[in-house]
Amino acid sequence: MLTDSLIQSILPATRPIKKADGGGLNICVLPNGRREWRLSYRFAHKQKSITGGDYPVMSIDRARVWREEMKAVLAAGNDPADIKRQQRHEDQAARTTFRQLAQEWMLAKRPGWSDRYAGVIERRLEADIFPTIGKLSVRSILPRDMLNALKCIEDRGATEMAHRVRAYCSEIFRFGIPDGRVLSDPCRDLGTVMRKRAAVNHRAKIPIKELPRFYAALNADTGSRLSHLALRWTILTMVRTTETRHAQWSEFEGLGGAEPLWRIPAERMKMRVEHLVPLPPQAVALLREIKDLNLYGKYGNERFGQYLFPVIGNQGDTISSNRMLV
Repeated sequence: MLTDSLIQSILPATRPIKKADGGGLNICVLPNGRREWRLSYRFAHKQKSITGGDYPVMSIDRARVWREEMKAVLAAGNDPADIKRQQRHEDQAARTTFRQLAQEWMLAKRPGWSDRYAGVIERRLEADIFPTIGKLSVRSILPRDMLNALKCIEDRGATEMAHRVRAYCSEIFRFGIPDGRVLSDPCRDLGTVMRKRAAVNHRAKIPIKELPRFYAALNADTGSRLSHLALRWTILTMVRTTETRHAQWSEFEGLGGAEPLWRIPAERMKMRVEHLVPLPPQAVALLREIKDLNLYGKYGNERFGQYLFPVIGNQGDTISSNRMLV
């Protein structure tokens, strides 16, 4: 049997040195001087070994108790290595905070997000969630903890924001479920107790038979011709206003041919996938008028001339979304 003086007398060598204590327990002295407890055993007709703690943190007496604990696991028909692996995973789960898991989630999702969208999510979590539950273990967070955090957002009148943040947090918790760090999503049932979203009043649709009257009213409007052209362009190409506002001349192909095309790059699309828009003759004709009005392009201003709808002083150097939607 091993003693403290015997263990301390073993000097490190170029290869690990093992000394047995009995019942499969042995001390292994590694080349770096570390003394590690190990247990050799058989499971499912295979010779196996697991490591315990380091000597002298784990004393000889404690190592012998550990040996008997592992033998009890074997007697119950379980593999001590599986139990240790599960315990290591449980320890990792207990140490993982919500902030750490959220940062992993954002890193995994980041390739599919625009810089703007990623920044919005990060700022919302930093402002409204991390201060309250960011340091808590993901395993310890209860539905009431999440509800308290979300109610702080509701109390400042940002009901829609509270629902969006809840959706982000729900995704974060579900991100940790497959590897076992999270057992369930505490946000799952909160929708029934949160304040209801305000009803959305969508703009009225224009029936096809009303389009002539709509265009007549648009032509009679005394507003900016640039705004009129941006609206017409959006209608003809059936894109979002964001794609219209930031459209660039370099994105067009074959305008003088039989198959003119607008190739919108992936970085400007919501789904981060390149979008192709075949252009009808009306759109090509509209492009000629838009180009005639683009004085920046005519006079060689590369910064503003690159856009179809440039506006000096606006964010992004183009026509604003409010100008098109109001």
